[in-house]
Amino acid sequence: MRAALWYGRRDVRIVDIAEPAIAPGKVKIRVVWCGICGTDLHEYAAGPIFIPVTPHPLTGQQAPVVLGHEFSGDVIEIGAGVTSVEVGDRVCVEPIISCGRCAACAIGKYNLCRSIAFHGISSPDGGAFAEITMADERMVHRIPDSMSYEQAAIVEPAAMVVHAIRSSRFRVGDRVAVFGAGPIGLLIVQAARASGANGIFVVETSAVRREHALRMGASIVIDPTREDAAAVIAEETGGGVEVAFEATGAKQALSTAIAGTKFGGQVVVVSVWEGDATIQPNQFVFNEKTMIGILGNCNNFPETISLISSGVLGVDSMITRRIGLDDLVSDGFDALLGATKEHVKILVSPS
Repeated sequence: MRAALWYGRRDVRIVDIAEPAIAPGKVKIRVVWCGICGTDLHEYAAGPIFIPVTPHPLTGQQAPVVLGHEFSGDVIEIGAGVTSVEVGDRVCVEPIISCGRCAACAIGKYNLCRSIAFHGISSPDGGAFAEITMADERMVHRIPDSMSYEQAAIVEPAAMVVHAIRSSRFRVGDRVAVFGAGPIGLLIVQAARASGANGIFVVETSAVRREHALRMGASIVIDPTREDAAAVIAEETGGGVEVAFEATGAKQALSTAIAGTKFGGQVVVVSVWEGDATIQPNQFVFNEKTMIGILGNCNNFPETISLISSGVLGVDSMITRRIGLDDLVSDGFDALLGATKEHVKILVSPS
């Protein structure tokens, strides 16, 4: 079968590999759509970040690896003991692989597993930029007939956003700032609006993405190349927002997010970083601000499926391109990394 393998930085190849063999407790899936995630872009442009170059302690996997973890498809085979899904079911997959034994797993926070691995990054069953992939039964979720395969491919990043909102100090009536209007940022805008935000400020350099943000519920959009974003937010709110979500992985955006948050406010970092950032602790000490990080999702896939299928989270307009697997690098990764930032979410069809 055809698959996209990561061999190194800027080295992703479409090659022929063997189809995974079914095993007890596993579900084999023919991939219909797989979204390009920001994590995929970071691994392509600056990896390895999560990709193991020596055997992973939990899975034994190491580069080269099949990429892809935001996906939907059809169940084509089930292993011994599998009872929750059947051949022919339409599904999406939660891409976290955890040990089930460490302190975090013991209290249900499997997204913080000490030995965490990810489908499409460090999984022994491959990734979803492939015609066929495989996953543990407990991480496979059936989707309703009302949900399209395209929508189902966006459940994973949406679940991360639901987790971020829940983990934050956000309360109904709060003002929110969102830094970055890529897929995660746009989903945060919608989730914050649905949760009762009283003003959503979006800071984004791309004019196309600023327009998307306005359509999805942003109150004010700010181009940080033309305006002092922190000053605009402070003026409009009388001192800053209650919660700022940083979804860019850029140093300047993080600094502005901290500056644009009011005293006692919170900065929530949902981005993956390729390097270090400089933070002045006194910005937190003198204003009693806090900052937290968010990794993946935890126990909210069914809820997120419901939020998308019911229309509370609208994801269709975020899909700006659909491509085949052979065009993954040129029309996918390189397009998203380009200067114009005209695309939001690109979906890939391995078949």
